[in-house]
Amino acid sequence: MKNLQIVTKIENFILPIRKFILSKILRRKYYRTGKCKACGKCCTKIYVKHYKHVIQDEKEFEKLKYLHRFYTYLKVIDKDETGLVFECMNLDPVTHKCKIHKTRPGICRRYPQEELFSMGGALSDDCGYQMKPIVSFEEVLHKEMKKH
Repeated sequence: MKNLQIVTKIENFILPIRKFILSKILRRKYYRTGKCKACGKCCTKIYVKHYKHVIQDEKEFEKLKYLHRFYTYLKVIDKDETGLVFECMNLDPVTHKCKIHKTRPGICRRYPQEELFSMGGALSDDCGYQMKPIVSFEEVLHKEMKKH
């Protein structure tokens, strides 16, 4: 029982610090929880954002392949109103596992990131990850109510 109280006190001490660092210093709005279920859905229907825009044409994409090896793993499968739609060629179509999992690029290791939401994307319903707001709606509401 005493150990649980100590852990709770530590968590209560660390949480505000974590929230401050993420929201004020790193300017994040969400943090990732959960773990990967290895379904492979995140490796299909990918948009590539370069600087401030989503890649729109194949000529632009061909130039990106020289910038980073990650782009060489992608193939164009579609185009819609947002831009080109890609799929990773390292996704095994039968097992839905990554063929280069141990050496996968950083962008794959960090998935999902909150930029996904800024582009209008979403996690699949059965994804093992969740993106949770750093500052909850209740905290924002409470802060605003104090102002008025």
